[in-house]
Amino acid sequence: MGRLAIGMNLEAIRRHEKPFEWGVEKAAELGFEYIEPMVHWGRELMSEARYYHTVSMWDDPYRIRRAAEKAGLKVSGLQAHGPVCRPDMHGDYLKQAIRYAAECGAPVVNTDEGIKAPWTTEEEDHVLMRYTLYEAAQVAEPRGILIGLECHAQYSKTPDGLDRIYNLVKSPAIGINLDTGNAYLAGQDPYAWLERVVDRLVHLHAKDITVQHSDAERGKVTGTPVGCACGDGVIDWRRVIEIVRRAPRDIVLSVECGSIDDAERSVKHLKPLLDPKA
Repeated sequence: MGRLAIGMNLEAIRRHEKPFEWGVEKAAELGFEYIEPMVHWGRELMSEARYYHTVSMWDDPYRIRRAAEKAGLKVSGLQAHGPVCRPDMHGDYLKQAIRYAAECGAPVVNTDEGIKAPWTTEEEDHVLMRYTLYEAAQVAEPRGILIGLECHAQYSKTPDGLDRIYNLVKSPAIGINLDTGNAYLAGQDPYAWLERVVDRLVHLHAKDITVQHSDAERGKVTGTPVGCACGDGVIDWRRVIEIVRRAPRDIVLSVECGSIDDAERSVKHLKPLLDPKA
């Protein structure tokens, strides 16, 4: 049984028009122990102008390491989502994210299958995903980096679908980053799903969903970028934590919400629940 901790996904500052470093400082102020940055390929205007939180993998990876260390935080993982079933788009990106993670101090790189190409069949997509993940695992294994497969798109929206992707490549580098909010919105039971994957869990996206959001979209979508504050929605966090405690490794509950106010309410709700006496 590993240790549980709470992190802040930097998506929490997506609407604040502030740079990565500002978000790291806010995470520390709010009492988080970890951060989960998002990385991108090449140059992007809003990030370069310091109006957006993502970090270019053309930047020195020590930009992330130094910012975290300065704030007294650790990095839980990198958010490197893209279409795993499109190796032409995501293959080199994912491998570079793994190399970047090894230098910036992130033990996990999170990704999902993304939106499929309209001209490929399901079987072809799984062959393409196997290619992408095999190549990525060859980069991850010698560096000790884990790849967290997330439930977020057309194939991973069910437990069987996510397991099929997980089983495409036999590698100790490949695990599961379960997203509680995505699982719920896809019409699944997030607690049963968590029970199913807890032994393979390498990271957790702690995402809550409002009742209004649930009523509007549950069973109609495969996920959402960010949720509400943990404790404000439909997810039973005490139950989630009870299950995650059984994971064989340390797990960070990376809060994936859409504002600093939501992040603050989330950490205040989750911290007391991590106390074994709670």
